[in-house]
Amino acid sequence: MTKIPNHVIEFAGGISKMKPYRQFVDYYNHWRAISKQSITTQYDNDISFSEKEDKMNASLRREILRVAGINNIEDFPLAVWATNPNITWATFAVVSAMIDMVLPDAIIENVGMYSDVRTIGWGDSTSFDIKPRDIFVVSKAGRSKRLTELKKQYMGQVTIVPEPRQLSVFVSLMKVLSGKESLGELVTKMVRSFETELSYDIYDAFKVAMDAVDNTATTGLRTAGWSQSEFLRLSQIVGAWNGGTRPLAIGTVSALGSVLPSNANYRYELSSDYVKLGYIRNFLGTDVMAIPQIADWTTPFGLKMDDDRIWIISPSSDKIVKVVLEGSTLANVTDAWDHANLLQTTTMYKSWGTGIATNAVAALITIT
Repeated sequence: MTKIPNHVIEFAGGISKMKPYRQFVDYYNHWRAISKQSITTQYDNDISFSEKEDKMNASLRREILRVAGINNIEDFPLAVWATNPNITWATFAVVSAMIDMVLPDAIIENVGMYSDVRTIGWGDSTSFDIKPRDIFVVSKAGRSKRLTELKKQYMGQVTIVPEPRQLSVFVSLMKVLSGKESLGELVTKMVRSFETELSYDIYDAFKVAMDAVDNTATTGLRTAGWSQSEFLRLSQIVGAWNGGTRPLAIGTVSALGSVLPSNANYRYELSSDYVKLGYIRNFLGTDVMAIPQIADWTTPFGLKMDDDRIWIISPSSDKIVKVVLEGSTLANVTDAWDHANLLQTTTMYKSWGTGIATNAVAALITIT
């Protein structure tokens, strides 16, 4: 169930008027499913995606007119309405609300195993308290001794300040209002763009932190090369030092394919998890879970997530990366008559910050 941001409910005019935004969540989840972006997302499969897109665009147009305060759309030609500044503003105000409706959940599904996503107001920053994970030393004492060495622990603190990002697009409102361009498709691509950029930032922060963990031979939290014994050792360390919480091994499907017994005399049945999924779901008592690969749009056909790393974490203890989403999505729309070629542009503003703020222990296996 998607958690609805309060500012979206207020923008829609109350929870009873959330139908267009719930429709977009269902539409976006349907797109993610058929494009293999997600295998766990839920959506209404009683109607086809193409039919749902038509309904979505019609619903978006009605919501735009409602927000613009227009009830007499038939009174003037479409060309006249396309120059109405209220429609221009309302179009991307609705688009902004749609983005805020789905972006947090989309991010959580992709990187939620190692990141904690929070939303704050405009102009705010967030401080995360880091509690010590050490325990107190228990001393032997004489029978006539009232107290021993005094112990006290102090918390650390990490502050994350969001930074704004921008995305500029152009669209013909006349084509949108006449149904010749899909506003639903445009919003979906804008959500994907923000989602991908935010995922990059989260993963980069996670990778830098994990690449810096202790690599002392036989006792560190980082090891090179796949080894069943090292996997077991690191799993035990992560579980024990995170208060006994259950460890979880994560990585891409390609990386997790290396999680195999050291003994070469094993066989796979066609119905086994390894054949169907490409990895074993539980290995030596440690759960194994694949994280989705992300396209690296800076390199032709490149992939962002490293296929040579397996991370062992304890998500139930504390997430490694903290993510802060600031405020709502803003839109700055220019009028078509402001440009010599009558091009209408829209710049979307979304602000976020990422950082490492945790007392949890995690381990890294680099496959060579």
